[in-house]
Amino acid sequence: MKRWQGAVAVLGLALVVGADAREAGRTKGASVENLQVTSAAFNKGGPIPKKCTCDDADASPPLMWSAAPAATKSFALIVDDPDAPAGTWVHWVIYDLPADARGLSAGMSKQAELADGARQGTNDFRKTGYNGPCPPPGKPHRYFFKVYALDIRLGLKGGASKPDVEKAMRGHILAQGELVGLYAR
Repeated sequence: MKRWQGAVAVLGLALVVGADAREAGRTKGASVENLQVTSAAFNKGGPIPKKCTCDDADASPPLMWSAAPAATKSFALIVDDPDAPAGTWVHWVIYDLPADARGLSAGMSKQAELADGARQGTNDFRKTGYNGPCPPPGKPHRYFFKVYALDIRLGLKGGASKPDVEKAMRGHILAQGELVGLYAR
């Protein structure tokens, strides 16, 4: 009997540690709600328009998201491509978007600091702002547009990297959602 009790205790501890790891991004003691993320430019799982890629204007697509929890103080957005040959490639990092924002217009400026107080980070092209899909020829790549509702403003300077933003968000995510688009050349 004691053997089983010991095994159950170890299993229980493993489950608690696993749960803690999954909740690393969450606000302490809270569960993360879902945001619905959409775009007028492309549907979930659909092709991203050429004008939003390096093959044309390289303009950011319009994005919309559902209302966030009342405690939201800001939003962050990270766009990346996990199918890139060199590993996940970051296309856009924007943070400290105002709490009342419900989306982004098409063709966002590529400045590090925006008029509404939002800031844009450095992507893997070593540029500020959005740089769209630009995969090598072959099968379609997936582009994840991930939106986070946060219980703080991150307060990072413009030009922060994806790891900087993810570290600052840790423990402050109230809600999140994503929209995945495809692009191939």
